[in-house]
Amino acid sequence: MTGLVTLGETLGLLTTPGVGPLRHAAALTLGIGGAESNVATGVARLGGSACWIGRVGDDSVGDLVMSRLAGEQVDVSHVVRDPGTPTSLMLKETRTPNVSRVVYYRTGGPGSRLRPDDLPQERIAAAGVLHVTGITPALSPSAANTVRAAVDIARAAGVTVSVDVNYRAALWAPETARPVLLDLLAGADIAFAGDDEAELLGLSGPAEQQARALTHLGPHQAVIKLGARGAVAAFDDTVTTVPAHPVQAVDPVGAGDAFVAGYLAEHLRGCQPQAALTTAAYCGAFVVQMLGDWEGMPTRAELAHLDADPGTVLR
Repeated sequence: MTGLVTLGETLGLLTTPGVGPLRHAAALTLGIGGAESNVATGVARLGGSACWIGRVGDDSVGDLVMSRLAGEQVDVSHVVRDPGTPTSLMLKETRTPNVSRVVYYRTGGPGSRLRPDDLPQERIAAAGVLHVTGITPALSPSAANTVRAAVDIARAAGVTVSVDVNYRAALWAPETARPVLLDLLAGADIAFAGDDEAELLGLSGPAEQQARALTHLGPHQAVIKLGARGAVAAFDDTVTTVPAHPVQAVDPVGAGDAFVAGYLAEHLRGCQPQAALTTAAYCGAFVVQMLGDWEGMPTRAELAHLDADPGTVLR
């Protein structure tokens, strides 16, 4: 079994070039973004094998998604080009140096049209890790069924299942999301959640307590992501913490996906959770230092750059 397989929706991403309201932007930068493909890209940058499954429109933005991911060595051979709806979009503005805002135009988009028949069962069954998030089940009943079917295929084949809660309030209400997320976590081996997302699941207390409680829901390894405060993980009856690297953050969006990518890339290499946490923290620190959801993801050779002396020049 090798590599990461993940599924979800990747969107065209329009970003304001500077700080200020979107309505005053004279130009927008076009890129792509999506939680699951961000993770796939991060794993690929670290030298792992990664496959993204999804739907995009049969349009120019869909072409962009396909070419960007393929250019990052992510396998997109199982992506469905859907002529029935245009590729979804999201707009991101940096309102202040500390606050970003993202608006989605994805209702009825290709992600909501995912169905179990889109899944390459043999590819999922041969994976090292299947990674899913709580975003895709919120898009539609069909998308939710597709995620559930993917997890069932993986579990039947003995594939490690990774779940990132990734709750999006704009997509569904807490009372609707909670039972679906709990069901996903019950079938997970590795789980990621923010401390606020753990609260949504009914897990209260400090992060250490939340991490332990998360393992009681099904996963063997549970990580509570705390952003600039680092992360806490529970595994093998052990609770451990990892600090965030002190860096100058430019764009926080995508940091959580980078963290997950670093953790899963190391898991796929057979590393222990503590080593995986260290790489995960490095990856999160890299991504926040530049604009874009995934562009700042490091290669394995670049991981050591965070520990370099100021003013280091590589020639």
